[in-house]
Amino acid sequence: MTETPQVVQIARQGRAHTVEITDQVTLDLAKAWVRAWDALSPEFEAALARLEDAQPGDVIAAAQMARDRRIMQALARAQDTLDDLAATTHAAVSADITPIVLAAADTHYEQLAAQLPEGAPGRLGMGVLDPAAVDEIVARTVDRIEAKTLALPVVTAELMKAELIRGVTVGANPRAVARQIMARTQGQFMGGLARAERIARTEMLDSHRRADQAMAERNANVIAAAVWVATLDSRTCPSCLGMHGTEFPPDAFGPEDHVQGRCTFVYRTKTAAELGFVGVKEPPPTDYKGQRDAWFDNLTEDSQDAILGKGRADFLRAGGDWSALSTRRENPEWRASHVSTPVRDLPATG
Repeated sequence: MTETPQVVQIARQGRAHTVEITDQVTLDLAKAWVRAWDALSPEFEAALARLEDAQPGDVIAAAQMARDRRIMQALARAQDTLDDLAATTHAAVSADITPIVLAAADTHYEQLAAQLPEGAPGRLGMGVLDPAAVDEIVARTVDRIEAKTLALPVVTAELMKAELIRGVTVGANPRAVARQIMARTQGQFMGGLARAERIARTEMLDSHRRADQAMAERNANVIAAAVWVATLDSRTCPSCLGMHGTEFPPDAFGPEDHVQGRCTFVYRTKTAAELGFVGVKEPPPTDYKGQRDAWFDNLTEDSQDAILGKGRADFLRAGGDWSALSTRRENPEWRASHVSTPVRDLPATG
């Protein structure tokens, strides 16, 4: 069968549901981090007050900063706070994994059923994930969250310490020097939030992908392909537009888009004949790449350049292939993902 607009909409709504949950978790984490810094900042300001007493041209060695009792106390409190924030991150992200997995499995089933004749799911033995399969996905995801959040406070605290424990040459305005150090220290602390948000987005969205993958394995007799579907608008990156309409094996993990990606897999069932149904009229196949090309060709050149960058847009206008705009990259600190191909790496055209 084929994916009608209704099927695509079901897939998009399922993905949007997961994103909505993820957005709420990251918002809650941001609030927790801001509250924590508000509580810590007076202690760091007091610790850096010694700089305001320095004379222009004074040099304060890193060793002196490292021996400063107030700085060490402030860092110790920051370490405790970061430990608490890591625990908060672990709890907040882990709590929503099971609902995401169950909802993703339901959406996957709904996609398949919408493509089949009435009564076909039961006849074909289609099903959702059993409790053991759900528990396995959740347990593996929670283990990854724990491993990543355990490292979070250590890395962040070390970066904060590096900003504070360094040699300082006091210029004409000692207060300005103190403010600069304070700002850099805050930046490193809030960098911990960025890492926590990446953990949340990665693990929550990937749990949705793993549920899809498990459902595809569960219903392998029904599915023909997983199709990468992007959103055709000005916010979509060149890589995702290049991947739009690309087919993958039914049990592939994905789509492997970037952290803020909005793409989804749409699952196409086998034809009616392949599934043993006689006399069933097949809807016309969805031409994803034709839809993308028509959308893009309808834009002005300025709009095309704004979305892709002039170099990539010129590449397409010269006859280049969309698929060249996407490159799969390994990232040991995250996972493999498709990213936009640099213009210098695009193949020659003409």
